[in-house]
Amino acid sequence: MNWISSGRVKPLPLSSHFRLRCANTTNFSNSPHTTTIRLAVSTPRLPLKCASTNFSDSHPPDPISNHSSHDTTTRKQTIFDILNNSNSLLPPAVLASTLLALIYPPSLTWFTTRYYAPALGFLMFAVGVNSSEKDFLEAFSRPAEIATGYFGQFVVKPLLGYLFYIIALTVFGLPAGIGAGIVLVGCVSGAQLSNYATFLTDPQMAPLSIVMTSLSTASAVFVTPLLLLLLIGKRLPVDVKGMVFSITQIVVVPIAVGLLLNRFFPRICNAIRPFLPPLSVLVAAICAGAPLALNVEVIKSPLGVSILLLVVAFHLSAFIAGYALGGSIFRDSPEVKPLQRTLSFETGMQSSLLALALANKFFKDPVVGMPPAISTAIMSLMGFGLVLIWAKKGKHETKHST
Repeated sequence: MNWISSGRVKPLPLSSHFRLRCANTTNFSNSPHTTTIRLAVSTPRLPLKCASTNFSDSHPPDPISNHSSHDTTTRKQTIFDILNNSNSLLPPAVLASTLLALIYPPSLTWFTTRYYAPALGFLMFAVGVNSSEKDFLEAFSRPAEIATGYFGQFVVKPLLGYLFYIIALTVFGLPAGIGAGIVLVGCVSGAQLSNYATFLTDPQMAPLSIVMTSLSTASAVFVTPLLLLLLIGKRLPVDVKGMVFSITQIVVVPIAVGLLLNRFFPRICNAIRPFLPPLSVLVAAICAGAPLALNVEVIKSPLGVSILLLVVAFHLSAFIAGYALGGSIFRDSPEVKPLQRTLSFETGMQSSLLALALANKFFKDPVVGMPPAISTAIMSLMGFGLVLIWAKKGKHETKHST
């Protein structure tokens, strides 16, 4: 042992093969003897780090470049997070659009009826891009809940629409076109906003809500025209074939394109998906406020006040009916409260924009579009008002169950 002499540590020659390991003892496996060396040095300790034992010509990574690349990655993730989470701005955006339409109508009157169908098609496309086969397969394992939601959509809701149709004609003495507009709102499929409302209140029920809305949307191609023919066909002409073709263009095709794009071109979907939520919020807010801006004078009239009362009563009844329906059928289920809230959103929130597009295209009487126009804003405000009330209860129930 000639390495240590006179209390000093001599440097090793370059030809020596010496390997250090971060451990309490150093084992020199290449030497004929195993020696444990412990040095007690009074000099200050320097921080040591375990490094690779392979001493090559490679240089250590540049901390400045690593830091900048990390900042760039963090910045990208932050931007994408902001874009993806922009759906949380939907309730205040709808409220702001509604107030803007009432206070300064010219700000939204440029969004005329010819834009309704493309706007709704874009929202349907966004739903398709953000959906997959797995979501539907998981939710299809609950047929009783799906059937109940479908019953609320196309039995309870149309009957409520017909009830308020009779009230509008007999009690308020309104034209038949106003009652037809209320029936039209009651016969269309569920609104995509109900999925988002369910997600904010009971996230675990969001896939089920998506399946309920998707089934009602797909079958609305045939069910909505037939219901209208059955309920009001004797008083107003209903173009069943034209409605089937129009709903197929507005709803079915965009959702199918989104699903196929998500299935076969995932890279394209990943590139555009972060930008869909803010665009959807903007489109949905404009769609809620523009019909009010275009009909603001009529809405402020005595006729408009009567329609507003009927639309509010219709949606309130639909929310209550959906909640009661879930409580009566699933009263023994451990998820009875989340199911009640989900069914309430599914029954109370309709695709009023679709009803407005159909009213403008297939009914000669312009007053038919007034109830759907008012419903676009009222439905959103009432639905997200319930979100503010039920979201706290949902979180409390989740903590209590865990």
